[in-house]
Amino acid sequence: MARCARDKRRQMTNTFRTLDHADVKGKRVLMRVDLNVPYENGVVSDATRIERIAPSITELADKGAKVILLSHFGRPKGKDPAQSLKPVAAEVAHTIKRPIKFVGDCIGAEAEKAVAAMHAGEIICLENTRFYPGEEKNDPAFIKALAKLGDLFVNDAFSVSHRAHASTEGLSHELPAYAGRTLQAELEAFEKVLDKPQRPVVAIVGGAKISTKLDLLSNLLAKVDVLIIGGAMANTFLMAQGKSVGRSLVEKDLLDTAQKIMDQAKAAKRQILLPVDAVVAEKFEANAPSRVVDVDHIGDADMMLDIGPKSVEQAVSVLARAKTLVWNGPFGAFEIEPFDNGTVAVAEAAAELTQAGKLVTVAGGGDTVAALNVAGVVDRFTYVSTAGGAFLEWLEGKPLPGVEVLRAK
Repeated sequence: MARCARDKRRQMTNTFRTLDHADVKGKRVLMRVDLNVPYENGVVSDATRIERIAPSITELADKGAKVILLSHFGRPKGKDPAQSLKPVAAEVAHTIKRPIKFVGDCIGAEAEKAVAAMHAGEIICLENTRFYPGEEKNDPAFIKALAKLGDLFVNDAFSVSHRAHASTEGLSHELPAYAGRTLQAELEAFEKVLDKPQRPVVAIVGGAKISTKLDLLSNLLAKVDVLIIGGAMANTFLMAQGKSVGRSLVEKDLLDTAQKIMDQAKAAKRQILLPVDAVVAEKFEANAPSRVVDVDHIGDADMMLDIGPKSVEQAVSVLARAKTLVWNGPFGAFEIEPFDNGTVAVAEAAAELTQAGKLVTVAGGGDTVAALNVAGVVDRFTYVSTAGGAFLEWLEGKPLPGVEVLRAK
């Protein structure tokens, strides 16, 4: 098992520069992490992203690096104390059980003085990079001001690597740059599901709108064997087939697009799986009276809010024959009971197959992670990405600026 892991890591490091290539002892390491975590009433309400990056931070510190954390937080307009990283840095220190000094600026004299005073193995966290407009503009002057603080750059923030910002892409042109362990794990997981997958490959794509996932659907059709469509976007496909969907959410202006996607799948000999039954209600609220009907008998006042038991059975049957699953988007309005049942049932089946060694499962996207948390299966999937937009753009086949600059030359 250990030998397989080493071989896998060697393959990945042939493609991207990782910490396996870096000599960090005594070096100032600028480490881009994603500390843009949910923060309410003075408390970090979800520390998942912090927990994911903790091993990379401690590995660098243990190897004698001077670890300098960089991150954005929120969307501040200038220097906004309400969006300071100071309380988040405290949460990072609590998670890794080591002291972290917070520095009230990310460039300039205060930051330079703090970095100059560091000893090997120490960790500091600089203030919100988005306090400066040069961050999002990828401004050369701002990049140079950041680069002045480090000897090496480590990107461990896949979730922001779809942005060509100063602290995600720009620094890679100024300093020797490497992928951190969290970013490396993301890339290894993605390789398993679309680049070099075991077949058959199944994709589950849910969510509200086709319009936000046109590129995704097109790219997946070229790579997967079966595409299972759920969520409200399935309503548009069903209407394109001539079915009545009542008062369900639907994109009527995209009916032709939905039909073209189905024609594209047929021409490529790919299977698209749509719901065959649905849980419907006349009100979109918790515990609203609901019933199960097949998709040919949706009433005029009905809203389709989840897939029905036959659709669950259909999806589970497909997964049982699959070897690889990539999942983006829930099957229904999972935030409200009882409309979470379909997503939970399919997620549990996928988790069981994963644990039995029969299925490789990789999921990502904000709603997807939330839905899998509701199902309680996040720890039983092969990999669940905390990235939102970056995960979606990767599924769409788009190059991610913060990742591309780390490719081994």
